[in-house]
Amino acid sequence: MARKVIGRIGSWPRRWRVLFSLVIAAGLGVVLMQTVEAVHDLDFELDGNIINDGAVSVGSFDWTDFFDANGNSVPVLPDPARPGFTASGFHRDFLQNANGSFNTNDDTTFATGSKDILPISGWQCNHDSNVNSKIDIANAYAVAYTAPNGDQVIYFGMERNANTGDANVGFWFLQDDVNCSSPGGAVNFTGNHRDGDLLIVSAFTNGGDVSNVTVYRWTIDATHPFPGFLDPTPVASGGDCRGTATQPPPGPGDSSCGAANRAEIVATPWNTASKTTGIGSRVPTSQFFEAGLNLTQAGLGGHCFNTFIGDTRSSQSLTATLFDFARGRLGECTSTVVTTPSITSPTSIGAAATLLVTDSATVTVTGSTSFTGSVEFHLCGPFAADATTRCDTGGVPAGTKPLTANGTVLSDTMTITEAGRYCWRADFSASDPPGIPPSSDSRESECFLITPLTASLVTTAGAGPVNFGQPVTDTAVLTGTANQEGSGGPAGSTDGSINPTVPGGPAGGTITFTLVKNDCTTLATGTGLNPQTVGPVIGDGSYGPVSFIPDAPGIYHWKATYTGDPPNTVGTFHNLTCTDPSESVVVRQIPTEIKTKQSWIPNDTATITSTIGNLAAGGSVAFSLYANPTCTGGALFSQTVSVPGGAPSAEVSTTNTGAGLTISTGYTDPANSVKGKYSWKIVYTPAAADTAHTGKQSACDAENFTITYTNDPGPGTGLP
Repeated sequence: MARKVIGRIGSWPRRWRVLFSLVIAAGLGVVLMQTVEAVHDLDFELDGNIINDGAVSVGSFDWTDFFDANGNSVPVLPDPARPGFTASGFHRDFLQNANGSFNTNDDTTFATGSKDILPISGWQCNHDSNVNSKIDIANAYAVAYTAPNGDQVIYFGMERNANTGDANVGFWFLQDDVNCSSPGGAVNFTGNHRDGDLLIVSAFTNGGDVSNVTVYRWTIDATHPFPGFLDPTPVASGGDCRGTATQPPPGPGDSSCGAANRAEIVATPWNTASKTTGIGSRVPTSQFFEAGLNLTQAGLGGHCFNTFIGDTRSSQSLTATLFDFARGRLGECTSTVVTTPSITSPTSIGAAATLLVTDSATVTVTGSTSFTGSVEFHLCGPFAADATTRCDTGGVPAGTKPLTANGTVLSDTMTITEAGRYCWRADFSASDPPGIPPSSDSRESECFLITPLTASLVTTAGAGPVNFGQPVTDTAVLTGTANQEGSGGPAGSTDGSINPTVPGGPAGGTITFTLVKNDCTTLATGTGLNPQTVGPVIGDGSYGPVSFIPDAPGIYHWKATYTGDPPNTVGTFHNLTCTDPSESVVVRQIPTEIKTKQSWIPNDTATITSTIGNLAAGGSVAFSLYANPTCTGGALFSQTVSVPGGAPSAEVSTTNTGAGLTISTGYTDPANSVKGKYSWKIVYTPAAADTAHTGKQSACDAENFTITYTNDPGPGTGLP
């Protein structure tokens, strides 16, 4: 890139620079001249104004190329149109009344006792309602730059409110996020020094000449442990970038120089505040100061300066009284962490309740191509499913992964054994170079939901119908349960929910059986417990049977409810509306049966008739029944009946009541069974004194019978 030099052609500064360049070129070679360039020979104009007026300046950019009218960094760096420039920051340090006039209140002034040589814990700020114009800062800004040869450079500037007399200013470049603001009394600064923080002090006249720029380093090492000390030996110095009447411009390789405005700046794009011109765009002579420092050439590179504090002071002494300050964010180095969990959508805990999860973190560091850092992962939870809690603090450690360049690292694999909401956090930190700010990701996208299992309960009543007075039974089959969460595990784990040392056992809980009447609401009464609870449950399996004896016939229904085992297993129920036919059972009335069998008691009747005259009294009739047609063998039944006399005939009968003979049958005799043949033999014998009549007998088999019968073996049929 072609370089310009300041000053009018033929001017003393230009002649000096050309001569110096020729001497260097002759003695060291052109190549060396290209690699050793003064801070003011690079791509930023250190010419005492804010305007990019390249026709008369060295560089290609100036302050107006980096900030808009509101002091915003426009464009946001890095930007291809501004190669090498990596970060910028602007801070407005004055207030404006509603009518547009200047407000003298300031919440950022140093409290008495604050000194550069003290650690930041010894600094305080307070509110000042009437800051002296000479020491009042209007705006402060800074830009970070990396030259083509790799040199790290910082440029910085400020605007004061008045130029009454010579001025002393300072700039701290800090790696930590140091800050302070007070609405009233003294307030302590936040943040700390880190090794390599820089203090740059300068003095310039009310005519706009910079007499010197001196750089000091804060040191923290083995000899000077935290919080360290401000080394009083300067590590770099310089003068006016343009030269003065008494000193030439700095030569090639000069690491630091400054410039104040030797003429009024009439058109700042942003508002500024001046005692003489008020709030507007005018900066009178010697109220603007800028400087640059080549960190690499001064041996101060390798740090990330994220915060700058410009101040006004009583002198360049390290123990000077500090007045007003303007604190801004440079953000020379940034880091971001973007994480992606392995589970991003609701996921079931599963029957085993041992989900394996990981988190990946993509780290991007700007301002340093290599670094020494690490990502520390944490997993928090479980929280309630509807919680909004995130893993902003705490959690179970999930591994610390080293990182030396931008890229992606993976957490340890973590075991989750409990349903609920979990959230990841990834924290990036770097130990070298100093000043890379930490970053973290614990956004909502780092959270995920592990859902419980909903168990299934199927029940089956015992076979029916059941006779009244007998028990009815029910059995449940439980499936779809999840194991319980584990126990033990690392600190931060809730009840062994993350990385348990002992896995969880089968799901617990109880199953309750309830018997209701046919209306599905009225509890059945009778003998036994109703409802009945079975437990503890030990995972999937068959439970029961339970039994109950209803006290009335009717139709009954079983219901069953499983409590579940929170948080991994959700309870369930079966047949709450009594619609499952397999859960219905009929208790019927006590049944009866009927069967029949026939029996006969045989009797016989005989009529005795005298053909002449009356029968004499004292005669008898003998009845005998045989089970054969020949009237042989023993008689089954015999009875002799007296015959009354006094009449020509008499009728007599047996009086068998069954005691003498009963012809019996069986319930299970086949249909059309036969009994017999039975034969009666009847003998009439006249009285002994009756010689007038003869005796008489019936012929065997003259009177006989055979019985064909069919009995009813049961059980009968219902009543009509």
